[in-house]
Amino acid sequence: MLLHLLFLSVFTFASSVLAAFGFTKSGSNYVIDAGSSNALVFTVNGASCDITSIKYRGTELQDSQGTHLSSGLGSATVTVQSVTASSVNYVKVTCTTSTLTHYMVVKEGESNIYLATYIKEEPSVGELRFIARLKSSVLPEEYPYGKVSTTSGSSTSVEGSDVFVVSGETRSKFYSSTRFIDKDAQCVYGGSDVIHVCVLAPHPESSSGGPFFRDIESNNAGAATNLYWYMNSGHVQTESFRTNVLHGPYVLYFSRSGIPRLRDIDTSFFSGLSVTGYVAESGRGYVSGTASGVSSSFQIVVHWYNSAAQYWTIASSNGAFTSPAMKPGTYTMVLYQGEFKVATATGVSVSAGKTTSKSIASTLTSHNSLWKIGEYDGQPTGFLNADKFLRMHPSDSRMSAWTPATYTVGSSSIGQFPMAIFQNVNNPVTIKFNLASAPGAATLRIATTLSFAGSRPQAKVNSWTGPAPSAPTKIDSRGVTRGAYRGYGEVYDVSIPSGTLVAGSNTITITSISGSSGTTFLNPNFIFDAVELFT
Repeated sequence: MLLHLLFLSVFTFASSVLAAFGFTKSGSNYVIDAGSSNALVFTVNGASCDITSIKYRGTELQDSQGTHLSSGLGSATVTVQSVTASSVNYVKVTCTTSTLTHYMVVKEGESNIYLATYIKEEPSVGELRFIARLKSSVLPEEYPYGKVSTTSGSSTSVEGSDVFVVSGETRSKFYSSTRFIDKDAQCVYGGSDVIHVCVLAPHPESSSGGPFFRDIESNNAGAATNLYWYMNSGHVQTESFRTNVLHGPYVLYFSRSGIPRLRDIDTSFFSGLSVTGYVAESGRGYVSGTASGVSSSFQIVVHWYNSAAQYWTIASSNGAFTSPAMKPGTYTMVLYQGEFKVATATGVSVSAGKTTSKSIASTLTSHNSLWKIGEYDGQPTGFLNADKFLRMHPSDSRMSAWTPATYTVGSSSIGQFPMAIFQNVNNPVTIKFNLASAPGAATLRIATTLSFAGSRPQAKVNSWTGPAPSAPTKIDSRGVTRGAYRGYGEVYDVSIPSGTLVAGSNTITITSISGSSGTTFLNPNFIFDAVELFT
């Protein structure tokens, strides 16, 4: 009996370690075995391209709904083949529709599903996203932001069908977002032996929005815990979608050894798999140079883009930078002080196998600043509730009260200045200050990051009322209530006539104006970046 039990134990262990790599057909389904020591076996529907089962170490992770693109392709032509490249074995799944080709690749011995999506145009079935719908009973937890996007157990909704109240806290899938430039692993996890399932995307070169764009990452919605990779969406969209491009490779990663890191992911083997739109590193080039005129107290970001791709890098403290490997083409190059655009250069040419030398310098001009509230960093850094809004709704009880504020230059703290003005909630903000002498003509600069429903600032300086600015370019998406702050970054310079400012006490009032209306925090609103008075 002891020998029999020992044999069964050894057989079970061997079955886990020596799983049969490859695929089999079962009816209209394909069953793919990664042949990994931590066994990964998943099933792809041969008619729809949905993943209908994911078993990791024998545990079913897949929810009853599929794992798929968008909300499912509906129908697709699905082919599965074994491929050997550079003496390594792969299973390659190809799903084709009239608008896209989606790839799923398994590398022998790895518990990962490598993915890539080539699009001719935006899919008619909805947003271009990959969504893994996983069992919340097995994988209830979310990383890196925890419960902020767990809407399971909600008692009521706050806004639309995507912001809820759970245990007295506002929560939304939108509160799970990370800036593209900061992205690493985004995961869901759970289980007695702590299984992590993560998405990693080495560089979203074919998405739109630039280095500071952010979108939904995860959501325990109750029935399922959803893990996303958004390639394109209309969530605070500021740039046209790119088409005839490959999104990816990106990775659905299964782990029992903690959270993977993006720096450890290698997808270069895609060069041997005949994937449409894939450009190997040997077919790419670089840009290197120096970014000048931005203080090292800010993050110095350099960004390149054209209709086919986008790239970025963070320069060193002395401004030196080298781009990621870029597809050949001609690019516009942008320099940011934090997230505040300070320079643009056009016609930057990149060739395969070469490094282009191109430096860039800030075009911000110096002036005599009488006072400044905040910094030009493209974010509402330090302002009232700016430390909270990314992860909760403005109505949340943990927020400081939104009331019309009076800020006194020289005595008020930056945290007393509101990050946003909501037209019928905390409108206006009043700034009081003293001047040693009348400065003559001056400029009031109001830098903003995002406008909703046509909101823009109008200034009144003592008894003089400044002109009403024209409406900013419309972004057809909610912003601050979804934890978003980055739009077109409008900057309003108000020319104050000589004689308006006086020696002694002065008052400036900044009011949100708009021809639109709304309710509470969906009133027209704008977000502050910085406010400065200078001559």
